[in-house]
Amino acid sequence: MLQLILGGARSGKSRLAEKLAGESGFAVTYIATSQTLDGEMNERVRHHRERRPAHWALVEEPLELARVLRESAREDTFVLVDCLTLWLTNLLMLENPQRLNAERDALLACLAELPGEIVFVSNETGMGVIPLGELTRRYVDEAGWLHQALAERCQRVVLTVAGLPLTLKGTAL
Repeated sequence: MLQLILGGARSGKSRLAEKLAGESGFAVTYIATSQTLDGEMNERVRHHRERRPAHWALVEEPLELARVLRESAREDTFVLVDCLTLWLTNLLMLENPQRLNAERDALLACLAELPGEIVFVSNETGMGVIPLGELTRRYVDEAGWLHQALAERCQRVVLTVAGLPLTLKGTAL
């Protein structure tokens, strides 16, 4: 089963995904897409690490998400990807603009063949003011297109607000 959990910053989306993983009864593989490039991000990563059970497998991959999903997904495994918008940012910051298209297309192409439970966590960024800069507008556009494509392929899509899940597609939580 594929699931997409969307929400704003500090909306409870990661906590919900981690709860689902813990309740699944499966072995859990946590795919972290962040890169610790500054002190503030280091603190965020530390907070996430401390919250996760030590027995969960961890794969840190900022770019090649489709590859690590193919390597990690198993019938008896719950894979939690946190987060897609950091992954998207990592790709947008590369000097090769075609890499984003290639990695996004690879991700979307592999989803139908992946076994087990997979949950994607991502920031919903398109509900506010239109950004002023070209890069930030592209980021919001790319995130929106990615979320739409994933939502089509996922059996459950949840929007999290103030720690409360609102099921947009599939069975309610």
